[in-house]
Amino acid sequence: MTELFSTSEADAANELMRLARQIARHNRLYHAEDSPEISDAEYDALVRRNAELEAAYPHLIRPDSPSRKVGHDVAASPLSKVRHEQRMFSLDNAFSDEDVADFAARVRRFLALGDEVPVAFTAEDKIDGLSCSLRYEQGRLVRAATRGDGEVGEDVTPNVRTITDIPEQLAGEVPDVFEIRGEVYMAKSDFLALNAAQEAAEGKIFANPRNAAAGSLRQKDPKITASRPLRFLAWGWGAASEVPEQGQFAMMQRIAAWGLPVSPLLARCESVEAMLAHYRGIEHARAELGYDIDGVVYKVDRLDWQERLGFVAKAPRWGIAHKFPAERAETTLEAIDIQVGRTGKLTPVGRLTPVTVGGVVVQNVTLHNRDEIARLAVRPGDRVVIQRAGDVIPQVVENLTPDEARPAYAFPDHCPECQSEAVAEEGEVDVRCTGGLICPAQRTERLKHFVSRAALDIEGLGERTIDEFFALGWLESPADIFRLRKRRSAILEREGWKDKSVDNLLAAIEAKRAPDAARLLFGLGIRHVGAVTARDLMKRFGSLQRLRTVAEAAHAGDAEAGAELTSIDGIGPAVVEALGDFFHEPHNRAVWDDLLSEVSPPDFVVETRDSAVAGKTVVFTGALETMSRDEAKAQAERLGARSAGSVSAKTDLVVAGPGAGSKLKKAQELGIEVIDEAAWAEIVKAAG
Repeated sequence: MTELFSTSEADAANELMRLARQIARHNRLYHAEDSPEISDAEYDALVRRNAELEAAYPHLIRPDSPSRKVGHDVAASPLSKVRHEQRMFSLDNAFSDEDVADFAARVRRFLALGDEVPVAFTAEDKIDGLSCSLRYEQGRLVRAATRGDGEVGEDVTPNVRTITDIPEQLAGEVPDVFEIRGEVYMAKSDFLALNAAQEAAEGKIFANPRNAAAGSLRQKDPKITASRPLRFLAWGWGAASEVPEQGQFAMMQRIAAWGLPVSPLLARCESVEAMLAHYRGIEHARAELGYDIDGVVYKVDRLDWQERLGFVAKAPRWGIAHKFPAERAETTLEAIDIQVGRTGKLTPVGRLTPVTVGGVVVQNVTLHNRDEIARLAVRPGDRVVIQRAGDVIPQVVENLTPDEARPAYAFPDHCPECQSEAVAEEGEVDVRCTGGLICPAQRTERLKHFVSRAALDIEGLGERTIDEFFALGWLESPADIFRLRKRRSAILEREGWKDKSVDNLLAAIEAKRAPDAARLLFGLGIRHVGAVTARDLMKRFGSLQRLRTVAEAAHAGDAEAGAELTSIDGIGPAVVEALGDFFHEPHNRAVWDDLLSEVSPPDFVVETRDSAVAGKTVVFTGALETMSRDEAKAQAERLGARSAGSVSAKTDLVVAGPGAGSKLKKAQELGIEVIDEAAWAEIVKAAG
């Protein structure tokens, strides 16, 4: 039986929501305000945790996911805005040798390259500065812009003209248009001298060279920038009327010949072993370098392969940043507190004697679950080793005093919020409160999820307001949100509420009377139905009522209804079962009907691109000879088509290669159009 909002992944969805907010805030502090509150390693930990959760639960990927965003919003910047002709992407991260080997293997798989085909990569130090794009026309600098959010940056042309590393005119023969991209930075020695001068003048003291460089470049007055010792290193390029070389390494040498500095540590590596050896060399020399770096960047050398690999979300498939290891520290575990999440999961959080790790004071640490506490054998009073990597808050990697004479920690068997029994279901490691909707922690968290940005996104109905209204008995279910207008007078009697704030809240609620159907579905928190899965379901069925009809039929044993659901790429038996269980529960149906009596989501309309297969469902089967299956699916998605994993009556087109078996046979039986790989290539070519 599945109750409303009860999902085995809801804790992951909740964490992804918090991560999206945290990372967006730190992006703004780092990129827009040049005043970060956490170190690069801790920021990387947040991003890495987000990536881990999205990899484990791809159907939970949020529309506002940090993995889909680059840099920061420049809306509040005092500088004028510049739209990049080609988007400035960021890089995915690798944190281990295995991650680098996996990256190289993914490249080979995507390009369908055999082990005998050599693949070369470039490797260079990842400088810690501010990304900047320099547009040259007929060899003359005409515009400089910061990365911003990747699509729109800030115009810093007058400021960049004061940096001596950046020439006004490129040397030699150059393309008509060429955007050189790189990093504006400040050398360590210059940073120390600047701070000394700032201190003497009682001015602003910068936290690190990166902040100093960013703050200096983003000045409204170029004279201030000119007084700061900024430098530049090129690492790539953007829009270009011509790219005169065929490889990344050769092109960077060409940029150096034009007069732009490039990293002296740039190398071309013929194997993963050579890449890792270069990484070790740079890591060893890190402390002696004149500028700050935080890792090594690898890029596929062949530019035609880069073109084929393309991009996913905010990052290229052909590049990755190998970050340096997280720092560790020892401290004392003073206490273990239990937090109750939206799904009832009991999460243990360790309270530490404050300790500084890489310049950041750490006081809290995640202990994950009951099994992790048992594995580490940690108890209050133990000395522990922590590191800031791999989680939202730091994690314990070692217990230094497991043998001291103290009793083992007893994980609670009752919920600390409602005192209901807390149990772990068979096959699960997480302990959950069985109180369900009687547990205040779960009920309020579920409502907060319903109004969150990725769900209905009701502005003004924040966590504190939900807690307040819940305590008053005004909010018991999602439908109650839309009945708050009847409580306007009562809300006005509450401290802190005025006519304008109440009217703004009620207006924001009324604006969601016709919500996006996929967002509404995600907001309900049905087991296994994350933001991406909800959108995929609505793309197929168009309306919530149609989805309910098919889900109920599948639960009743209708094989055709079940097949219709599983024909959707990414939808498996677990999602089908969860949907059926949800609608089979009378309480869920009552809450569903109550909600739909207050809101009227319009039918979901699928936007498609103009191509021969836009809006169609395509299945690839058999061996593909000129590309990998992943590349083919990526092509289909770019053309506005959906790539499915199985053939059904809903399939529009089958692309069959040599060795196609049962899928080809089924397509022929159903009368579905079948083409070969060459015909598919013509469709792709025709779409441009």
